[in-house]
Amino acid sequence: MLLDREGVRRLLDSVADVWSANTTQLNEIDSKYGDGDHGVTIGKIANLIKRSTAAWDEESIRVFLTQLSGGVMAIGGGSAGPLYGMVFDGFAAGVPADAVTIDAATVQAMLSGARAALQSISKAQIGDKTMMDALLPAVAAAEEVEGDIGDILQAANKAAAAGVEATRDMVAKFGRARSYGVQTLGTADVGALSVAMLFEGLATGIE
Repeated sequence: MLLDREGVRRLLDSVADVWSANTTQLNEIDSKYGDGDHGVTIGKIANLIKRSTAAWDEESIRVFLTQLSGGVMAIGGGSAGPLYGMVFDGFAAGVPADAVTIDAATVQAMLSGARAALQSISKAQIGDKTMMDALLPAVAAAEEVEGDIGDILQAANKAAAAGVEATRDMVAKFGRARSYGVQTLGTADVGALSVAMLFEGLATGIE
């Protein structure tokens, strides 16, 4: 399977749809140990994705993702904008400059690129109760797949969802939630959850 620009557009629009449908849930979780606006920011990113894909004309896949990254980084709302901006920048880095289609190996490179981009600005690891608890297992699972794009994204989706569930038994070590210590036990990390939703959207968009 190869994905052309229309295929990539469908993936991104699917991510935006999942995020848009869950902004209230994200706000509610974030209100417990954060600023309560994670869903607001994710909603803004989703809206930007929709506007950008609708206006996507002649730009290559890599250029489009790079431009989308810049737009996401410019969105206000704490750390979510810059962090997800880095995710999309990492996606772009995994795509050959002049590619008009992407294959399974490119999708794996895109996910690996997102991990590298985030690790360049964050020291968080699995167990710290952050978005990394979903992203790192998802990318690792994707890299192990010897199959088609759909297989890769389904494996990443499953691993990300498991990573979110694991955060319920963790104590937050980063961000505002860190100040609540053991009180954060029992609640899933909101950043990990929005990452899992990203992978849910990608997996759904390929079906």
